Amino acid sequence: MILPELEDAGPQPHEHTRFAHNSERQFAKLLDFYGIAWEYEPRTFVLERDREGNPVQAFSPDFYLQAYDLFIEITTLNQKLVTKKNRKARRLRELYPDVKVKIFYQRDYQALLVKYGLEPPSQAMPADKTVEPLPLRFDDVEASPSPQPRRRRLA
Repeated sequence: MILPELEDAGPQPHEHTRFAHNSERQFAKLLDFYGIAWEYEPRTFVLERDREGNPVQAFSPDFYLQAYDLFIEITTLNQKLVTKKNRKARRLRELYPDVKVKIFYQRDYQALLVKYGLEPPSQAMPADKTVEPLPLRFDDVEASPSPQPRRRRLA
């Protein structure tokens, strides 16, 4: 079920932003619906510099939620990019310990889409029924290191 209120509300901030990926647009749409103010890629953090002091690696998280002082990175792409983003988020935490950053992984993102009616469960929900939807209250989200890897029991 698509949220009809989104279509009738008039122009929303997500409609005035050019996103790199559709998942970012959908996430912004959800934030708009709940009245959560956000900024798209508002800051770039330098993670590494060369000998002359020029930036050689940087990280620009997708969203900043000022009310929660929280940066959010959405990652729904291939595992190679997930690994790269995890590495960058870990480095950001080392260099900028006061900056809170949360990575929303594909399973988290899909659970949000299903929970808030932006995607039917058959298309978005992973087969693993242990995936829990994320809270929409971002003050409940801690800036923690990467999630623990899932361990499967061998029969």
